[in-house]
Amino acid sequence: MVSKAKLAIICAAAFCGVGATLQASTPSLAQSGGASWYGPGFQGRRTANGERFNTHALTAAHRSLPFGSRVRVTNTSNGRSVVVRINDRGPFVGGRVIDLSKASARAIGISGVAKVRLSRL
Repeated sequence: MVSKAKLAIICAAAFCGVGATLQASTPSLAQSGGASWYGPGFQGRRTANGERFNTHALTAAHRSLPFGSRVRVTNTSNGRSVVVRINDRGPFVGGRVIDLSKASARAIGISGVAKVRLSRL
């Protein structure tokens, strides 16, 4: 039996042309892999979403998450975590799942490449 609320959502989706991909909540992300940081050569340049890159901001680059997504990045070697906002695309190196600004990397104790766990908020 379909409730009236669910029926209303289904009808609204069909009317708006959203189709069968409509979901009641935002999908969560659980991902692990390498993280690195970038910044010195990119300070002030445009990111993929059009804003100016600031190596001192808590931002990151991810291959597919929507711009503006907030992600908790946890360094698996020390348990430290930071919440970053996705504003760029990357990383473009195999095995890495996220590129952090210098401030984001420093917040969780990364000075090169480290294994991290991502959780979308």
